[in-house]
Amino acid sequence: MTPLRDVIAGLEPVDGGWRGSVPDGWLQGRTAYGGLSAALALHAAMASDADLPPLRSALVAFVGPLSGDVTIRARRLRRGRNAAFVEADVESAAGLGLRATFVFMGAVESTVDHRTGRSPPAAPPDADDRILRGHPAVAFSQNFELVERAAPDAAEWLRWVRLKDRTGLHPMVELMAVADCLPPVALRLLGRPAPVSSMTWQLNVLGDAPETTDGWWLLQATSDYARAGNSSQRMGIWAADGTPVADQMQSVAVFA
Repeated sequence: MTPLRDVIAGLEPVDGGWRGSVPDGWLQGRTAYGGLSAALALHAAMASDADLPPLRSALVAFVGPLSGDVTIRARRLRRGRNAAFVEADVESAAGLGLRATFVFMGAVESTVDHRTGRSPPAAPPDADDRILRGHPAVAFSQNFELVERAAPDAAEWLRWVRLKDRTGLHPMVELMAVADCLPPVALRLLGRPAPVSSMTWQLNVLGDAPETTDGWWLLQATSDYARAGNSSQRMGIWAADGTPVADQMQSVAVFA
């Protein structure tokens, strides 16, 4: 398997962007794993401007399939006193595959200080846990280590996840790569493999510099709506000590 670090290191500057390739070990069916594509877009966005503040939000549209050689271009949409908006596109031979808007914003003084969102009751991995290595039929999953936790709801996934090789990565690029790792909740409802495709994804970062222990992040995904070929799901990420790290939402097409 090619570590994400090496995929990023293999990017070469071209006019207005970067050129690289998606290794077969990062594919999800006929397209690149969404977390990889978004991580490459974020890397390009952060490299496109100087002294960007911390990432606060990512809005990602999975427009089409991505594989093989890819080109990544990022451009500033607006930069104000506190916030910067950067758009990034990832294209391959099939055309535009991903378009993302990243919002970077520094902390500002505020009288509002409201934090809730306890982590689900799921103890961090320990020596007694069985660490899963991903599914052999799902190429990208081989880049992760997983520990399953019992989900109380039929429309829910709950797993501890970490990259096998996370050395040399920017913490936010690592988090972006991990954040999309859970299967769509619709597959849990179906109880069998089926063709699915993420369409849109929003991630809101809760804090300036998320960190955890031994690379483990707790990921949860739940769905209150899955019908007529569309599933809307809410997702959360917590650090090993229970600190909320990110809120997410995805729209997923289901072809079954």
